[in-house]
Amino acid sequence: MIESLKIEFKSLVSKYTSDQSIINSLWDEIEKQYTQKIRYYHGLNHIYDMLLQARKIRPLIINYDAFLFAIWYHDIVYKPTKKDNEEKSAVLAINRLKTLKIDKKLLDIIGKLIVSTKKHHVILTENNDNSYLLDIDLSILGTPRDHYKAYIKNIRKEYAIYPSFIYKKGRKQVLQYFLDRKTLYFTEKYRTELEIKARENLAKELETL
Repeated sequence: MIESLKIEFKSLVSKYTSDQSIINSLWDEIEKQYTQKIRYYHGLNHIYDMLLQARKIRPLIINYDAFLFAIWYHDIVYKPTKKDNEEKSAVLAINRLKTLKIDKKLLDIIGKLIVSTKKHHVILTENNDNSYLLDIDLSILGTPRDHYKAYIKNIRKEYAIYPSFIYKKGRKQVLQYFLDRKTLYFTEKYRTELEIKARENLAKELETL
């Protein structure tokens, strides 16, 4: 999987530079960050899954390259004990991508897409790109029960530093936050396919805490 991701990332970056040292450096950082020991869920498997879904909805995405860069960088900074991971990920992404021949407007879009994953609220409303990014990022919530249970276990491992009583309190708040929303998903496609199952999964997990 890592090799296929490497090829895909380098293919994307190669559209904006032919400098192999830059391309390799960017990939090396991606691989290093997403393979950290703490990443039981927010790792390359998560990126791989999002990219698979991105390909399926490609005709629906307006700024596809910005969409892909946002996927690659949205969790590049990830520390469970911190609350500014998304902002730092956006800053890092823009700083790194400045080395490429990417339009400033596109860089701004990438940064805002990444920041939007913090509270999962749409920031960019000119098209549905932001909505689709958030929906594929949360698609795990609407997966079959066994898959969702594995996700729960991996999230708990990422927050292993916290004792159960603290973790459960925080997790309850997150689950209730999503359940209280009018809809979990922003696009008709994902609401139709995943909304019911996602709410069922969240409610069942909440009952166990």
